[in-house]
Amino acid sequence: MTRPNNAITRYTAANRVNHWITALCFVLLTLSGLAMFHPMLFFLSGLFGGGQWMRAAHPWIGIVLMASYLGLIIQFWRENLVNRDDVAWMKSIRYVAVNDEEHVPPVGRNNAGQKMVFWSMTLLVPALFFSGLLIWEVYFGAATSIPVQRVAVLVHSLAAIAAILVWVVHVYAAIWIRHSVRAMTQGYVTPGWAWRHHRKWLWELASEQHDKAPPRKHP
Repeated sequence: MTRPNNAITRYTAANRVNHWITALCFVLLTLSGLAMFHPMLFFLSGLFGGGQWMRAAHPWIGIVLMASYLGLIIQFWRENLVNRDDVAWMKSIRYVAVNDEEHVPPVGRNNAGQKMVFWSMTLLVPALFFSGLLIWEVYFGAATSIPVQRVAVLVHSLAAIAAILVWVVHVYAAIWIRHSVRAMTQGYVTPGWAWRHHRKWLWELASEQHDKAPPRKHP
């Protein structure tokens, strides 16, 4: 699809590549983790070439996820800082739920829901990573006691369940808000989309463009 002339860049190529590497790793970790979580789901190991290959690959994919999500934190932490707009947005959550944008206060680049997803994953991904290291038998088995490993398994499992729930909400919201997925696949949104969903962000962009515009020459 041809990019419209008035399109607004929402995510750069670097943003999108980083995001999709994180997403791919998370899906692979979810599938392999569920296969190890319960015998009824062990058939998912076939996607990885069997149980042994899956168990060997799972922690290495986790390392890639941690590094990739660190990249997202570096790129997006500033625009996910909580402010007063987020409180107003949360108070209007009933209008958000029915997609009544006219009664929702204008917000900046990210709304409170997006920020909650970001900060939830910012806590959960490191929790998964460090608890996973403690139960990585090949490299750390001799360095950790059985009681520590048991606690780490519990923390890892609970963090994984929480992360999957957050991911489901994230995907649902991206599909529910029309053209949000396009922003992360093609990198742009239309002015109409920005006006409806992130009006303060659009105002900020317009103000920046105005400041950068060369002064008009008087005749």
